[in-house]
Amino acid sequence: MGVLEMSITAQALDSVYGRSAAGVRARLERDGLGGWHDLADAETDSEGRISEWRDKKLERGLYRIVFDSDYYFVGLGVSAAYPEIIVTFRMQDETDSYQIQVMLSPYSYSTHFRIA
Repeated sequence: MGVLEMSITAQALDSVYGRSAAGVRARLERDGLGGWHDLADAETDSEGRISEWRDKKLERGLYRIVFDSDYYFVGLGVSAAYPEIIVTFRMQDETDSYQIQVMLSPYSYSTHFRIA
C-alpha cells in the first residue's frame, strides 16, 4: 500500500447563474520566508474544478488560493466588486485531502473548506 500524501482540489461555483464557474483562473501559493510563493497556476474546468493540484507534493503549512474573479466576470460582461478572492488556509496533516470551494457573485463570495 502506498504512502498517503497531502492533496488539494478547488472548485468555483457561480451563484448568479447557479452553475459551475468554468474558466476561473487561480493561483496556489505557499507562505514561506519573505512572503507568499507561487506553486501552481490553473483554470477551472467545465465543472468549475481544479484537479491537477491533487498530484502536487505538499507539506504542512499556510497556503492560499487566489481566484481571479475579475477575469471570469469580465468574460460574462459584468464588473466585479472583488477582482480577486483570496482563500487562506492551513494544511496540517500529511494524509489529508483538502477541498476548497468558492461561490462567486459580482458583489459577494463565500468559501467552504473540507478535509476528506
